[in-house]
Amino acid sequence: MSRLLDFAHADDFDGIEEEWTAFLPSSSTNTVFVTPWWQKTWWENFGDGWDLHLTSVRSEGTTIGIAPLMLKNGELRLVGDADIVDYLDFLVLEDRSTEFFGKLWEHAKGLDWRRTVLTGVSAGSQTLSEFVSLAKADGCKVTIDEEDTTPLTELPDSWDDYLLGLSKKNRHELRRKIRRLERTGEFSQYVRSDLSTLDKDMEDFFHLLRISRTDKEEFLTPERRQFFLDTAEELIGRDQFKLNFLELDGERVACCISFDYDGEYLLYNSGFNPEYSRLSVGLINKALCIKDAIDEGRRRFDFLRGSERYKYDLGGVDRLVYRVTVDR
Repeated sequence: MSRLLDFAHADDFDGIEEEWTAFLPSSSTNTVFVTPWWQKTWWENFGDGWDLHLTSVRSEGTTIGIAPLMLKNGELRLVGDADIVDYLDFLVLEDRSTEFFGKLWEHAKGLDWRRTVLTGVSAGSQTLSEFVSLAKADGCKVTIDEEDTTPLTELPDSWDDYLLGLSKKNRHELRRKIRRLERTGEFSQYVRSDLSTLDKDMEDFFHLLRISRTDKEEFLTPERRQFFLDTAEELIGRDQFKLNFLELDGERVACCISFDYDGEYLLYNSGFNPEYSRLSVGLINKALCIKDAIDEGRRRFDFLRGSERYKYDLGGVDRLVYRVTVDR
């Protein structure tokens, strides 16, 4: 029996946030980066010049998918950008994807674009099959490129079990580095996620980010700095934001931003004082972030974009993300 499908459009995030929030747990692509609060924060910081197209697809009054799109100069994109957003996708019920993408493509064809670019699409996403197939069937030129990797590790029930899951070499090296740090001075690792200290905590994070690598200093533009502050404030209010500091003899020497969302920790960004490189403070801080996630009962630790060596030393296994380009 065929179902009646219909659209609902919103001119801003406030007009769709309630429906979007209720739909998130059912979506096969649910991550913190496709929440309405994350995307609204991104939009408020970087959306100038883009036209917003927020659409939900409904079947007999029930939402089966949401498409957060934006359009500028003939290019259609998902809301966000690859520089600071690790995963992007349409939100869709897995068992209703054919209906959703069929209706979405019908709608998208009516928009004024020459090129559609979808970045940060995870391996296994139905976007890579269903959306792509519809575009090809309509005569569009479609290219799919490997954009990056997002290593992740499944978490066991205990820190000891996690260590046993590492290779013998990596387990030995991590234990050796922690013992060396213990012999060097008094160190501690702790989490800050308090609005009352946010300004000071984020200033310390920005400092450690800037001095850790030249490219990170260049990355931290005033616009991105403000986005980090706005994101921190928004996610702290939802108990989804963690600042993990490593302190040695009273000095903060490393920091990570992690998101605690839907049963997993996501390591978003990090920095450390290079004067302490010989003590591996950055690696140890990240390892202890994993310990925090295990202690909190989380099932997965996602290192997010990039193939830095430490991710594999700490048990990361590659998962690819793709870039889909559709030309018509």
